[in-house]
Amino acid sequence: MADRADISTPQGVQTSATIVAGAPPALTQGPAPPTPPPARKRRTGARWLALAVLILAAAGAGYAYWRNLPPPLPPGLAYGNGRIEADEIDISAKFAGRIAELKVDEGDFVKQGQIVARMDTRDIEASLAKAEAQVEVSKHALEEATANVEAQRSQATLARHELDRTTKLANLGHATLELLDQRQQALNSAVAALAAAQQRMHLAERAIDAARHDAELYKINIADNSLVAPKDGRIQYRLANVGEVLGAGGRVFTMLDVGYVYMDIYLPTLAVGKIKVGADARIVLDAYPKLAIPAKVVFIATQAQFTPKTVETKDERDKLMFRVRLRIDPGLLKAHEDEVRSGLPGVGYVRADPKLAWPEKLVGNVK
Repeated sequence: MADRADISTPQGVQTSATIVAGAPPALTQGPAPPTPPPARKRRTGARWLALAVLILAAAGAGYAYWRNLPPPLPPGLAYGNGRIEADEIDISAKFAGRIAELKVDEGDFVKQGQIVARMDTRDIEASLAKAEAQVEVSKHALEEATANVEAQRSQATLARHELDRTTKLANLGHATLELLDQRQQALNSAVAALAAAQQRMHLAERAIDAARHDAELYKINIADNSLVAPKDGRIQYRLANVGEVLGAGGRVFTMLDVGYVYMDIYLPTLAVGKIKVGADARIVLDAYPKLAIPAKVVFIATQAQFTPKTVETKDERDKLMFRVRLRIDPGLLKAHEDEVRSGLPGVGYVRADPKLAWPEKLVGNVK
Protein backbone atom coordinates (compact mmCIF):
# COMPACT_ATOMS: atom_id res chain seq x y z
CA MET A 1 0.00 0.00 0.00
CA ALA A 2 1.44 3.36 -0.94
CA ASP A 3 1.50 6.34 1.41
CA ARG A 4 1.70 9.95 0.23
CA ALA A 5 4.08 12.34 1.95
CA ASP A 6 4.83 15.97 1.55
CA ILE A 7 8.46 16.83 0.73
CA SER A 8 9.56 20.38 1.13
CA THR A 9 11.96 21.88 -1.30
CA PRO A 10 14.64 24.30 -0.20
CA GLN A 11 12.47 27.11 -1.38
CA GLY A 12 9.56 25.93 0.78
CA VAL A 13 7.56 24.72 -2.12
CA GLN A 14 5.80 21.53 -1.35
CA THR A 15 5.61 18.74 -3.85
CA SER A 16 4.11 15.38 -3.51
CA ALA A 17 5.86 12.09 -4.12
CA THR A 18 4.67 8.56 -4.01
CA ILE A 19 6.65 6.17 -1.84
CA VAL A 20 6.21 2.54 -2.52
CA ALA A 21 6.64 0.35 0.50
CA GLY A 22 9.50 -2.06 0.28
CA ALA A 23 11.08 -0.25 -2.61
CA PRO A 24 14.30 1.86 -2.40
CA PRO A 25 13.81 5.52 -2.70
CA ALA A 26 14.51 6.94 -6.16
CA LEU A 27 15.59 10.36 -7.18
CA THR A 28 13.16 12.32 -9.17
CA GLN A 29 14.30 12.33 -12.87
CA GLY A 30 13.10 14.00 -16.06
CA PRO A 31 11.81 12.18 -19.11
CA ALA A 32 14.12 9.48 -20.66
CA PRO A 33 16.02 10.40 -23.96
CA PRO A 34 14.48 9.07 -27.13
CA THR A 35 15.94 5.84 -28.59
CA PRO A 36 17.84 6.32 -31.97
CA PRO A 37 15.97 4.95 -34.89
CA PRO A 38 17.35 1.65 -36.27
CA ALA A 39 17.99 3.10 -39.80
CA ARG A 40 20.50 5.65 -38.50
CA LYS A 41 22.44 2.95 -36.69
CA ARG A 42 22.69 0.92 -39.88
CA ARG A 43 24.06 3.90 -41.88
CA THR A 44 26.72 4.61 -39.29
CA GLY A 45 27.83 0.98 -39.28
CA ALA A 46 28.01 0.90 -43.10
CA ARG A 47 30.25 3.97 -43.13
CA TRP A 48 32.71 2.45 -40.69
CA LEU A 49 32.74 -0.77 -42.67
CA ALA A 50 33.45 1.08 -45.95
CA LEU A 51 36.25 3.05 -44.30
CA ALA A 52 37.80 -0.15 -43.02
CA VAL A 53 37.62 -1.72 -46.48
CA LEU A 54 39.33 1.32 -48.02
CA ILE A 55 42.10 1.22 -45.45
CA LEU A 56 42.70 -2.48 -46.08
CA ALA A 57 42.68 -1.97 -49.87
CA ALA A 58 45.20 0.89 -49.62
CA ALA A 59 47.41 -1.20 -47.38
CA GLY A 60 47.25 -4.10 -49.83
CA ALA A 61 48.07 -1.90 -52.79
CA GLY A 62 51.00 -0.35 -50.93
CA TYR A 63 52.35 -3.76 -50.06
CA ALA A 64 52.04 -5.00 -53.64
CA TYR A 65 53.81 -1.87 -54.91
CA TRP A 66 56.58 -2.34 -52.35
CA ARG A 67 57.08 -5.96 -53.38
CA ASN A 68 57.30 -5.01 -57.08
CA LEU A 69 59.78 -2.20 -56.55
CA PRO A 70 63.11 -2.90 -58.31
CA PRO A 71 66.09 -3.40 -56.08
CA PRO A 72 68.11 -0.24 -55.41
CA LEU A 73 70.82 0.56 -57.96
CA PRO A 74 74.46 0.34 -56.89
CA PRO A 75 76.47 3.58 -56.63
CA GLY A 76 77.82 4.69 -59.98
CA LEU A 77 74.58 4.15 -61.92
CA ALA A 78 72.16 6.93 -62.80
CA TYR A 79 68.81 6.69 -64.51
CA GLY A 80 66.09 8.87 -65.97
CA ASN A 81 62.82 8.53 -67.83
CA GLY A 82 62.51 9.18 -71.54
CA ARG A 83 61.05 8.07 -74.85
CA ILE A 84 62.60 6.29 -77.79
CA GLU A 85 63.06 8.71 -80.69
CA ALA A 86 64.47 8.45 -84.22
CA ASP A 87 65.76 11.21 -86.46
CA GLU A 88 63.07 12.56 -88.77
CA ILE A 89 64.03 13.22 -92.39
CA ASP A 90 61.86 15.27 -94.73
CA ILE A 91 61.71 14.06 -98.33
CA SER A 92 61.03 17.23 -100.31
CA ALA A 93 60.78 18.40 -103.91
CA LYS A 94 63.87 20.21 -105.14
CA PHE A 95 61.94 22.24 -107.72
CA ALA A 96 58.45 23.63 -107.91
CA GLY A 97 56.18 21.22 -109.73
CA ARG A 98 53.25 18.83 -109.70
CA ILE A 99 53.34 15.40 -108.05
CA ALA A 100 52.91 12.77 -110.76
CA GLU A 101 53.22 9.54 -108.75
CA LEU A 102 53.54 8.27 -105.16
CA LYS A 103 55.17 4.87 -104.82
CA VAL A 104 54.96 4.35 -101.03
CA ASP A 105 52.63 5.24 -98.21
CA GLU A 106 52.69 5.75 -94.45
CA GLY A 107 54.14 2.81 -92.54
CA ASP A 108 56.11 1.42 -95.48
CA PHE A 109 59.75 0.51 -94.88
CA VAL A 110 62.07 1.95 -97.55
CA LYS A 111 65.70 1.33 -98.46
CA GLN A 112 68.33 3.94 -99.21
CA GLY A 113 68.03 5.11 -102.83
CA GLN A 114 64.52 3.69 -103.30
CA ILE A 115 62.23 5.94 -105.38
CA VAL A 116 59.27 7.03 -103.25
CA ALA A 117 57.65 9.64 -105.54
CA ARG A 118 57.95 11.25 -108.98
CA MET A 119 57.28 14.82 -110.03
CA ASP A 120 55.93 15.89 -113.42
CA THR A 121 58.99 16.51 -115.65
CA ARG A 122 57.47 17.08 -119.09
CA ASP A 123 58.72 20.68 -119.26
CA ILE A 124 62.26 19.64 -118.31
CA GLU A 125 62.17 16.79 -120.81
CA ALA A 126 61.29 19.29 -123.55
CA SER A 127 64.23 21.47 -122.52
CA LEU A 128 66.43 18.39 -122.58
CA ALA A 129 65.35 17.59 -126.13
CA LYS A 130 66.18 21.15 -127.16
CA ALA A 131 69.64 20.95 -125.57
CA GLU A 132 70.36 17.64 -127.28
CA ALA A 133 69.33 19.14 -130.63
CA GLN A 134 71.66 22.07 -129.97
CA VAL A 135 74.46 19.57 -129.41
CA GLU A 136 73.87 18.20 -132.91
CA VAL A 137 73.83 21.70 -134.43
CA SER A 138 77.07 22.54 -132.69
CA LYS A 139 78.65 19.34 -133.99
CA HIS A 140 77.85 20.36 -137.57
CA ALA A 141 79.22 23.85 -136.91
CA LEU A 142 82.42 22.28 -135.60
CA GLU A 143 82.77 20.10 -138.67
CA GLU A 144 82.40 23.17 -140.88
CA ALA A 145 84.91 25.15 -138.83
CA THR A 146 87.37 22.25 -138.95
CA ALA A 147 87.09 22.06 -142.75
CA ASN A 148 87.62 25.83 -142.99
CA VAL A 149 90.75 25.54 -140.84
CA GLU A 150 92.17 22.93 -143.22
CA ALA A 151 91.42 25.14 -146.21
CA GLN A 152 93.09 28.16 -144.61
CA ARG A 153 96.05 26.04 -143.60
CA SER A 154 96.48 24.98 -147.24
CA GLN A 155 96.28 28.64 -148.38
CA ALA A 156 98.91 29.61 -145.84
CA THR A 157 101.21 26.77 -146.97
CA LEU A 158 100.84 27.82 -150.60
CA ALA A 159 101.51 31.47 -149.76
CA ARG A 160 104.66 30.48 -147.88
CA HIS A 161 105.97 28.41 -150.77
CA GLU A 162 105.32 31.23 -153.24
CA LEU A 163 107.12 33.67 -150.98
CA ASP A 164 110.11 31.32 -150.76
CA ARG A 165 110.35 30.96 -154.56
CA THR A 166 109.93 34.68 -155.13
CA THR A 167 112.63 35.43 -152.59
CA LYS A 168 115.09 33.17 -154.44
CA LEU A 169 114.19 34.75 -157.78
CA ALA A 170 114.56 38.25 -156.34
CA ASN A 171 118.03 37.37 -155.04
CA LEU A 172 118.97 36.23 -158.57
CA GLY A 173 117.46 39.35 -160.12
CA HIS A 174 114.64 37.49 -161.87
CA ALA A 175 111.81 38.93 -159.70
CA THR A 176 110.99 42.43 -158.67
CA LEU A 177 110.79 43.67 -155.15
CA GLU A 178 107.12 44.56 -155.75
CA LEU A 179 106.29 40.93 -156.46
CA LEU A 180 108.21 39.91 -153.37
CA ASP A 181 106.11 42.31 -151.27
CA GLN A 182 102.91 40.92 -152.78
CA ARG A 183 103.91 37.37 -151.88
CA GLN A 184 104.68 38.50 -148.32
CA GLN A 185 101.28 40.17 -147.98
CA ALA A 186 99.54 37.07 -149.32
CA LEU A 187 101.28 34.92 -146.73
CA ASN A 188 100.36 37.31 -143.93
CA SER A 189 96.69 37.25 -145.02
CA ALA A 190 96.67 33.45 -145.22
CA VAL A 191 98.16 33.15 -141.75
CA ALA A 192 95.59 35.58 -140.32
CA ALA A 193 92.73 33.73 -142.02
CA LEU A 194 94.04 30.45 -140.61
CA ALA A 195 94.12 31.91 -137.10
CA ALA A 196 90.54 33.17 -137.49
CA ALA A 197 89.37 29.77 -138.73
CA GLN A 198 91.03 28.08 -135.77
CA GLN A 199 89.24 30.46 -133.40
CA ARG A 200 85.89 29.65 -134.99
CA MET A 201 86.67 25.96 -134.60
CA HIS A 202 87.43 26.47 -130.89
CA LEU A 203 84.15 28.40 -130.49
CA ALA A 204 82.30 25.52 -132.12
CA GLU A 205 83.93 23.10 -129.69
CA ARG A 206 82.90 25.28 -126.72
CA ALA A 207 79.36 25.49 -128.11
CA ILE A 208 79.19 21.70 -128.15
CA ASP A 209 80.43 21.57 -124.55
CA ALA A 210 77.84 24.15 -123.47
CA ALA A 211 75.02 22.27 -125.19
CA ARG A 212 76.16 19.02 -123.63
CA HIS A 213 76.31 20.62 -120.17
CA ASP A 214 72.79 21.97 -120.66
CA ALA A 215 71.58 18.51 -121.60
CA GLU A 216 73.38 17.02 -118.59
CA LEU A 217 71.81 19.63 -116.29
CA TYR A 218 68.34 18.79 -117.56
CA LYS A 219 69.04 15.11 -117.02
CA ILE A 220 70.11 15.83 -113.44
CA ASN A 221 66.98 17.90 -112.86
CA ILE A 222 64.82 15.10 -114.20
CA ALA A 223 66.59 12.64 -111.91
CA ASP A 224 66.15 15.00 -108.94
CA ASN A 225 62.42 15.05 -109.62
CA SER A 226 62.40 11.36 -108.74
CA LEU A 227 62.33 11.60 -104.94
CA VAL A 228 64.37 8.90 -103.23
CA ALA A 229 64.84 7.78 -99.64
CA PRO A 230 68.19 9.15 -98.39
CA LYS A 231 68.53 6.35 -95.81
CA ASP A 232 66.91 3.15 -94.66
CA GLY A 233 63.83 3.95 -92.64
CA ARG A 234 60.07 3.92 -92.27
CA ILE A 235 57.66 6.40 -93.79
CA GLN A 236 56.00 8.20 -90.89
CA TYR A 237 53.83 10.83 -92.61
CA ARG A 238 52.55 11.49 -96.15
CA LEU A 239 52.19 15.25 -96.48
CA ALA A 240 50.99 15.63 -100.10
CA ASN A 241 49.00 13.72 -102.69
CA VAL A 242 49.13 13.05 -106.43
CA GLY A 243 48.26 16.10 -108.50
CA GLU A 244 49.22 18.68 -105.89
CA VAL A 245 51.54 21.48 -106.98
CA LEU A 246 54.38 22.13 -104.56
CA GLY A 247 56.85 24.94 -104.32
CA ALA A 248 60.58 24.40 -104.23
CA GLY A 249 61.31 22.51 -101.04
CA GLY A 250 57.73 21.32 -100.61
CA ARG A 251 57.57 18.27 -98.34
CA VAL A 252 56.05 15.04 -99.63
CA PHE A 253 57.03 12.51 -96.93
CA THR A 254 58.57 12.46 -93.47
CA MET A 255 60.53 9.31 -92.68
CA LEU A 256 62.27 7.95 -89.60
CA ASP A 257 65.97 7.12 -89.83
CA VAL A 258 66.18 3.69 -88.19
CA GLY A 259 69.97 3.98 -88.09
CA TYR A 260 69.86 6.79 -85.50
CA VAL A 261 67.59 5.87 -82.59
CA TYR A 262 68.08 7.45 -79.19
CA MET A 263 66.52 8.35 -75.85
CA ASP A 264 66.92 11.71 -74.14
CA ILE A 265 66.92 11.56 -70.34
CA TYR A 266 67.47 14.27 -67.74
CA LEU A 267 69.92 13.77 -64.89
CA PRO A 268 70.82 15.98 -61.91
CA THR A 269 74.08 17.81 -61.52
CA LEU A 270 75.75 15.25 -59.25
CA ALA A 271 75.08 12.43 -61.71
CA VAL A 272 76.01 14.34 -64.87
CA GLY A 273 79.31 15.47 -63.39
CA LYS A 274 80.50 11.85 -63.28
CA ILE A 275 79.36 10.85 -66.78
CA LYS A 276 81.41 11.20 -69.96
CA VAL A 277 80.50 11.02 -73.62
CA GLY A 278 80.94 7.42 -74.72
CA ALA A 279 79.85 5.94 -71.41
CA ASP A 280 77.91 2.67 -71.51
CA ALA A 281 74.15 2.84 -71.06
CA ARG A 282 71.10 0.61 -71.11
CA ILE A 283 67.54 1.33 -72.19
CA VAL A 284 64.60 -0.60 -70.74
CA LEU A 285 61.24 0.07 -72.39
CA ASP A 286 57.99 -0.15 -70.49
CA ALA A 287 56.59 -2.41 -73.20
CA TYR A 288 59.55 -4.84 -72.84
CA PRO A 289 60.61 -4.66 -69.18
CA LYS A 290 62.80 -7.78 -69.40
CA LEU A 291 64.93 -6.50 -72.30
CA ALA A 292 67.94 -4.25 -71.68
CA ILE A 293 69.04 -2.52 -74.90
CA PRO A 294 72.75 -1.53 -75.07
CA ALA A 295 73.42 2.13 -75.83
CA LYS A 296 76.10 4.81 -75.56
CA VAL A 297 76.12 8.38 -74.27
CA VAL A 298 76.61 10.57 -77.35
CA PHE A 299 75.60 13.98 -76.00
CA ILE A 300 75.59 15.83 -72.67
CA ALA A 301 74.00 19.27 -72.58
CA THR A 302 76.25 22.13 -71.53
CA GLN A 303 73.36 24.13 -70.07
CA ALA A 304 70.94 23.02 -67.38
CA GLN A 305 67.18 23.03 -67.77
CA PHE A 306 64.16 23.37 -65.46
CA THR A 307 65.92 25.98 -63.30
CA PRO A 308 67.07 29.61 -63.74
CA LYS A 309 70.32 30.11 -65.56
CA THR A 310 71.92 31.73 -62.48
CA VAL A 311 71.80 29.85 -59.20
CA GLU A 312 73.44 30.89 -55.96
CA THR A 313 73.04 28.12 -53.39
CA LYS A 314 74.11 24.47 -53.36
CA ASP A 315 70.51 23.32 -52.93
CA GLU A 316 69.56 25.12 -56.11
CA ARG A 317 72.55 23.67 -57.95
CA ASP A 318 71.50 20.18 -56.90
CA LYS A 319 68.17 20.73 -58.65
CA LEU A 320 69.78 21.45 -62.02
CA MET A 321 68.84 18.91 -64.70
CA PHE A 322 70.96 18.25 -67.80
CA ARG A 323 69.82 16.54 -70.98
CA VAL A 324 71.77 13.37 -71.81
CA ARG A 325 71.29 11.49 -75.09
CA LEU A 326 71.66 7.70 -75.21
CA ARG A 327 72.09 6.30 -78.72
CA ILE A 328 71.41 2.67 -79.56
CA ASP A 329 74.18 0.86 -81.43
CA PRO A 330 73.57 1.20 -85.22
CA GLY A 331 74.67 -2.39 -85.80
CA LEU A 332 72.07 -3.60 -83.34
CA LEU A 333 69.45 -1.45 -85.06
CA LYS A 334 70.38 -2.96 -88.43
CA ALA A 335 69.49 -6.41 -87.12
CA HIS A 336 66.14 -5.18 -85.75
CA GLU A 337 65.24 -2.41 -88.20
CA ASP A 338 61.75 -3.79 -88.77
CA GLU A 339 61.03 -3.53 -85.03
CA VAL A 340 62.17 0.08 -84.55
CA ARG A 341 59.40 2.38 -83.29
CA SER A 342 59.47 5.87 -81.87
CA GLY A 343 57.57 7.23 -78.91
CA LEU A 344 57.84 4.19 -76.63
CA PRO A 345 58.47 5.29 -73.02
CA GLY A 346 61.08 3.72 -70.84
CA VAL A 347 64.03 4.25 -68.52
CA GLY A 348 67.62 4.95 -69.48
CA TYR A 349 70.47 3.81 -67.22
CA VAL A 350 73.99 5.26 -67.44
CA ARG A 351 77.15 3.76 -65.94
CA ALA A 352 79.59 6.41 -64.74
CA ASP A 353 82.28 3.94 -63.66
CA PRO A 354 83.36 1.64 -66.54
CA LYS A 355 84.70 -0.88 -64.01
CA LEU A 356 81.32 -1.27 -62.36
CA ALA A 357 79.47 -4.45 -63.31
CA TRP A 358 75.94 -4.07 -64.60
CA PRO A 359 73.17 -5.55 -62.44
CA GLU A 360 71.81 -8.81 -63.77
CA LYS A 361 68.66 -7.22 -65.20
CA LEU A 362 70.75 -4.63 -67.10
CA VAL A 363 73.48 -6.84 -68.54
CA GLY A 364 72.14 -6.32 -72.06
CA ASN A 365 70.23 -9.21 -73.53
CA VAL A 366 69.30 -7.77 -76.95
CA LYS A 367 71.49 -9.03 -79.80
